[in-house]
Amino acid sequence: MGAKEMQKINIHNFLPHREPMLMADYILELTKEKVITSFEIKHDNIFLNRGKLAEAGLIENLAQTCSSIFGQSFFENQEADTKVIGFITNIKKIEIFSLPKVGETIISKASLLSQYENICNIFCETFSNDNLLIRAEINLFIQEVQ
Repeated sequence: MGAKEMQKINIHNFLPHREPMLMADYILELTKEKVITSFEIKHDNIFLNRGKLAEAGLIENLAQTCSSIFGQSFFENQEADTKVIGFITNIKKIEIFSLPKVGETIISKASLLSQYENICNIFCETFSNDNLLIRAEINLFIQEVQ
């Protein structure tokens, strides 16, 4: 599934992250229980190591992808100056198979497994040209900052 096959939604509407920490470009699909994002690996990415996105960059991409499921409710009113804070509270399982190179566009998919108040458990995977790069199950905590 290529990034150009779906309608793109600006991820700035669902995440507080900005450059250089923004690790997702577009939301390709978003429901209350799943999300698909795209991200082009550029030459100036802060997580590059020898021309490839480092493991920390892949994990940050997954966390931002996952948080857009959970965080979308905080950003429903685009006029409001909403500020949120979020943390990875637990990585239950993680497998890294390969690292993407500069110039590649990765597609990350996440599905909500469970949620209790501001804590959620999400399963996520990232692909490059249908090749699985990383698979993880993570817990996130997100809340609005007053």
